[in-house]
Amino acid sequence: MSSSAPEQNDAAPRASYHHGRLREALVAAALELIEAHGVEQLSLREAAKKAGVSAGAPFRHFPTKAALLTAVAEQAAEQLHAQVALSIANSASEPALLRFAAIGEAYLDWAARHPTHFQVVSQRQLLDADAPARLAPHNDAIRAHMQALLQEAFADTPDALARLPALQLLGRSLVYGLSRMGVDGHFPEWDLGHAGAPLAVRGAFVLFIELLAAGRDAPTREAVARWAQRLPV
Repeated sequence: MSSSAPEQNDAAPRASYHHGRLREALVAAALELIEAHGVEQLSLREAAKKAGVSAGAPFRHFPTKAALLTAVAEQAAEQLHAQVALSIANSASEPALLRFAAIGEAYLDWAARHPTHFQVVSQRQLLDADAPARLAPHNDAIRAHMQALLQEAFADTPDALARLPALQLLGRSLVYGLSRMGVDGHFPEWDLGHAGAPLAVRGAFVLFIELLAAGRDAPTREAVARWAQRLPV
């Protein structure tokens, strides 16, 4: 996992937008405004001003603020899904448990690098009523990957297989909770010592995977041990 600078905030209005790209320009403007002033201060008028278009232009695509935020959330879900798919592909030669871990690493890395996207997509009360259905294809695909990899990792353990739904929920809750704590600024309240938030987050996630690996075969345990040593925790 890595932590990069937050999404760029440019306070200057856009001079123009490419013909046919108004929707994308408004989404980008919304992200910049949220980063600078918070989601509560976002308005269609300010997004139009930021994008360099007339105050009425956004209504061609977004009749309400919730509609604009839903478009931001859709972009977030698409980006997260793409990063998860890439992370799984890059770990194709690893045991199933580490391919499962790759999903969590991708999630944590994406949320750290795109905190504004994460903030919007994780606050469903801000979005249109049909947002869950519009986000479902990406979210369902990630959950399907998680389920398939856990089933593969614990195929020889009937008791564990019976508890996979709870284990899947636990894994998602862990990475969501860690990401949420980072975005909401909770880590300064914790005594993280010299490690700081990024390494503390990684340490918590590594511990979770190590606990899952404890009862696995020797090659899996060894692979997890090598993975855990990539960064100090």
